[in-house]
Amino acid sequence: MSSSNPLSGVNRPFMGIALILCATFLFASHDALSKYLSSLYPIVMVVWARYVVHTLLMAVIFLPQSGLRVLRTRRPLLQVARACCLLGTSLLFTTGLFYLPIAEATAVNFLAPLLVTAMSVPLLGEKVSRAQWAAVLVGFAGVLLVVHPDGAMFTPAVLFPFGSAICFGTYQILTRKLSETDSPTTSNFFTGLFNTLAVSALVPFFWQVPDLVGGLFMVALGTCGMLGHLLLTQAFRHAAPALLAPFGYGQIVFAGLLGALFFGHVPDAISLYGIAIICLSGLGAALMQRRRRA
Repeated sequence: MSSSNPLSGVNRPFMGIALILCATFLFASHDALSKYLSSLYPIVMVVWARYVVHTLLMAVIFLPQSGLRVLRTRRPLLQVARACCLLGTSLLFTTGLFYLPIAEATAVNFLAPLLVTAMSVPLLGEKVSRAQWAAVLVGFAGVLLVVHPDGAMFTPAVLFPFGSAICFGTYQILTRKLSETDSPTTSNFFTGLFNTLAVSALVPFFWQVPDLVGGLFMVALGTCGMLGHLLLTQAFRHAAPALLAPFGYGQIVFAGLLGALFFGHVPDAISLYGIAIICLSGLGAALMQRRRRA
């Protein structure tokens, strides 16, 4: 996913933007399907279907060219911890979608980049400036606006996407650590396989035979997740992360559109202000981090 290689095509910004917008649309579609399926089937079963399809697709793509070497890791315990964090994200966020509107839940989950900024101090030993801490606090203020009294998010269920953001932030921290020793393909395949096996041990207790439409939607769920990750990886091969970062927040916009179209929910004005604040604070923190590294 490096953007520094001059041979990687990183000077094609419009291609990168198009790819990341397609990826964010697929992620938002994945969440919309999760919300719909969780109203019909147990959440564990929905998450299981997502990982099974994702892992099978990765196996078809990568095993013929790499074989089982793709699973070789120099830090297996860290890979297991990373996989558990992503599994926690999936279970918590899907549970949150069962109770909450997609756009607002997605916005709360986008606290993860800000949490990475905060957690990078004790876990990675990085220095965080006062301005970066201010961006973190502003992001939390945005969440308070989203979770305002009389709003759809003013319920204890908001703890599910908030917990998901914590898990996803930790997942990103571990991804940084593992990038020093393992390839992105190894990390993603290991995570998919481990989580497939873990949820497969639970799914017999929640099994419910899906009908044809439900089964097709489950396949679509895993396909959206897998294709979204592939397109995201390709986007960073065509354009720099600093350019693409703002477009990543397009997922919240797509989530709002899908939520209005299929579930009849439109965020109120206060929630929209909160969502905008979360996006701006996340972008600000990313920009400041990039400047410090430069």
